Amino acid sequence: MVEHTGITDEEVVKKTLKNEGYTNLFTWTDPPNTRYGWHTHPSDEVRWILEGEITIGTEEKTVTLKPGDKLKVPAGTRHWAEVGKEGVKYVCGSKE
Repeated sequence: MVEHTGITDEEVVKKTLKNEGYTNLFTWTDPPNTRYGWHTHPSDEVRWILEGEITIGTEEKTVTLKPGDKLKVPAGTRHWAEVGKEGVKYVCGSKE
């Protein structure tokens, strides 16, 4: 599920995610047109976009995330990702 927060301040994003119980918080940057094939994660994951765009697809749907968007991906969800033409910067976190 995508939440359109409108928040792109990195420190506010990290504080919010920490308060929601996410750990292993870090900021990640992908160059334009980066692709990640089908994969899963062992924990619940979150991606909160700070700059640029990334499209993430699951077996059920595909969404394009823009600055301020937050996406939660449940543990074990099979998904892929493709970065837009401008690259992307986002905060990642996991929750057991």
